[in-house]
Amino acid sequence: MAQRVVIVVAIGIGIAFAGRYLVSLGSVSNWYAYAPLANRFTPPGTLPSWLRLIIWLGLTGIWASVSVVVLHSPRGSNGPH
Repeated sequence: MAQRVVIVVAIGIGIAFAGRYLVSLGSVSNWYAYAPLANRFTPPGTLPSWLRLIIWLGLTGIWASVSVVVLHSPRGSNGPH
């Protein structure tokens, strides 16, 4: 079981890095600071917030599905192997 938990955590870390990469695609690297209350629009070169939300929800759903499959104990298992 401990090995399965390690696999789930490693997959979660990998998906987190993939999510950060996907969300940062097309962003302008010299845009590093702005006053959040001064501008209600998305900074230039970034994805809209609704699309970032969809990306993160999709990746979270993938991670949850993989976690259920990995952590699911096989039928007829009486204890740790």
